[in-house]
Amino acid sequence: MTGLAEISANGIRLRYAVDGDEAGDSLVLINCLGSDLRLWDGLLPHLGRHWRVVRYDQRGQGQSETPPGPYRLDDHAGDLADLLRQLKLDQPVLLGLSVGGLIAMDYARRQPGSVRALVLSDTAPCIGTPAGWTERMDGIRQRGMPAMADGILGRWVTASYAQRQPDDYARLCQMLLASPLAGYLATCGVLRDTDLSRAVSGLTMPALVMCGADDLSTPPDQLRALAAALPRARFELITGAAHVPCLEQPQAVAAALEAFYRTLTDGR
Repeated sequence: MTGLAEISANGIRLRYAVDGDEAGDSLVLINCLGSDLRLWDGLLPHLGRHWRVVRYDQRGQGQSETPPGPYRLDDHAGDLADLLRQLKLDQPVLLGLSVGGLIAMDYARRQPGSVRALVLSDTAPCIGTPAGWTERMDGIRQRGMPAMADGILGRWVTASYAQRQPDDYARLCQMLLASPLAGYLATCGVLRDTDLSRAVSGLTMPALVMCGADDLSTPPDQLRALAAALPRARFELITGAAHVPCLEQPQAVAAALEAFYRTLTDGR
């Protein structure tokens, strides 16, 4: 286990963590907007011991560097590519959540043959609408992130999460509020400007598409459509979760991932 470290990748400083078996299969976790690599803390204990797990803070998030915006999706994909190259991760499984899923898909289409499989959680080729992202960016600039946080977190988790796990909810809120504002806004611009709808049919590696049953940001029907558009995808619905199932249902997410992994190792 390597633990937390920093690396210069694609010209910027990224914080990352490596856990698990150094000789294991590589699993790279790519988190959502407004979060950092701690988002996956609850999932790690439920993963099989066969994984070498890599997490990182994207540019403009967590403790990674926040270069001036605007950002493009290929900036994020380039960061990931250089990180994987320097860590010598060959044929990883990429698990991307929300904007992390867009980064995973963009990397996979730019690096054909370099990805063993995709796991796409609560994401889509086009997330939201340009008008919606512009409205969020304007609201944050005018009112500040603290005034917007409850609305954002209300989409991340189900309505009962704060009552059931108040300490976890408080930590989640702190994570969002600690996200560098300039990086958050620049990545909102990436989401506003990205549409990979024409690219998904070319992603021919095996894929698992999963979605929280109560996700309002990328609803289940949108994820079913993504799974249908991918040549080799299966769909998994995660009950009792909204936009960030790894927080609310880590065991169910891990079980779906482990079942998918068995199909990869069995050659199916």
